[in-house]
Amino acid sequence: MKYFDVFNGDADGICGLHQLRLAEPRSEARLITGVKRDIRLLQQLSGIRDAHITVLDVSMESNRDALLPLLETGCKIFYVDHHFAGEIPKSENLTAHIDQNPDTCTSLIVDHLLAGKYRAWAIVGAFGDNLHASALQAAVSLSLDDPAVAKLKELGELLNYNGYGLSLSDLFFPPQELYRAVMPYADPFHFMEHSDVLPRLRNGYEEDMDSASRYVPVRITQAGRIFELPPEPWARRVSGVFSNLKAQEKPNLAHALLTRNPDETYRISVRAPLHNKQGADSLCRSFVTGGGRAAAAGINTLPQDQLELFFRKFDEIFTLGTLKEHGEV
Repeated sequence: MKYFDVFNGDADGICGLHQLRLAEPRSEARLITGVKRDIRLLQQLSGIRDAHITVLDVSMESNRDALLPLLETGCKIFYVDHHFAGEIPKSENLTAHIDQNPDTCTSLIVDHLLAGKYRAWAIVGAFGDNLHASALQAAVSLSLDDPAVAKLKELGELLNYNGYGLSLSDLFFPPQELYRAVMPYADPFHFMEHSDVLPRLRNGYEEDMDSASRYVPVRITQAGRIFELPPEPWARRVSGVFSNLKAQEKPNLAHALLTRNPDETYRISVRAPLHNKQGADSLCRSFVTGGGRAAAAGINTLPQDQLELFFRKFDEIFTLGTLKEHGEV
């Protein structure tokens, strides 16, 4: 029997899979992952038959064209995710746990399925996905003190930081390698104590964030703030954590981060206001290469001639959301 573990290369994907494999080891599984924006991962399994496939933290809607043939050729697929899914196929070969609530993530869904057995890792994944309130709520059940929670937060942010880039060459560690680094550790605190990958991530994070801290918004409206970073590897690496940090600074505002691609299109990260986590997915899905979830989404390649249209839609969606939150419409 062939086994495949397919997962997003960010903190949530890694921590979601890690919990599952602590509960049900499957060392023979082939790992399929990539940079965070590389989400159409099931395409890599084209032609596979009669396999057991676990899929974590990638949109079912984005993988539908590859998912349906796999189901039809006898593959048993276990799918856990929190992104926009579209219509879930009806198949006896598919077990799907999809929850699009903006306050949850794949790691927390897995935590629920496992009755909290490896909850500390779920907390790491939630912090990595910028779900601080949900992570703190989960931490209450473990009676963790503030310094311990701060360590889990740092770990989640560092694992997430490593997932961002245009290609694997931008990353400090390929996601498969980072996942294998955490595999031996049921306790994330032991991982933090003994890991030889964290010092490199921590140093890279501090240097990249120092560079990013010099940049101010290129556009400020009632809806939110928009930043632009240069087309450099450090800027691509830091795009996720930088966007999350800016969202935390102004939780009533939406945020977007622009970075130019080599072909002069724009790669865009969007964060809905933390006080009203709605709209990021609908904004980004209105463009050809966009996708994500209600609280956080992105566009892979936005042509320059559509940038003003993006600005207008950003203002329309998030200004309306702010007005609704305050009962003004």
